[in-house]
Amino acid sequence: MAARSQRSVVFPSPVVLLSILAVAMAVVAFVATRGASEPTEREVVAPAGQTASPTTSPSASPTKAPKPKKKPPVERGKVFVEVYNNSGITGLAGTVGEQVATAGWKVVGTDNWYGTIPTTTVYYPARLERAAKQLALDLGIDRTAPADGAMRLDRLTLILTGEI
Repeated sequence: MAARSQRSVVFPSPVVLLSILAVAMAVVAFVATRGASEPTEREVVAPAGQTASPTTSPSASPTKAPKPKKKPPVERGKVFVEVYNNSGITGLAGTVGEQVATAGWKVVGTDNWYGTIPTTTVYYPARLERAAKQLALDLGIDRTAPADGAMRLDRLTLILTGEI
């Protein structure tokens, strides 16, 4: 009998195809990221018999954030304060003026204020904002605001709408 010659093509299973594809993708990823994992800094080793002295470049040294400059405390005795009464309580500006002076502030006047103020407020010119906040803190007042046109710009203006 004559030998039969059978030739056929066998297709590999899907698992083998996926394995080959996965290996090919891994090789591509390896080649693409090969240089990315190298460290950017290298250790310098001194030749035998020499000691290595660490040197750093200015950009490599850690920089400390600059410390915020601490502002000097407010000198109460150098700040002028006017105290005004905008309430129906007789003598309130004088009484509070004495308290302000006792706290160390330089009271230069007390009087009545005519107008509408929503609540007891320390008004300040721009250069005296820190002093205004300190005066408000000393007296337990919750509100400070920039001075308006009717107020003098060389002093703090305290307007009272009730007892503090």
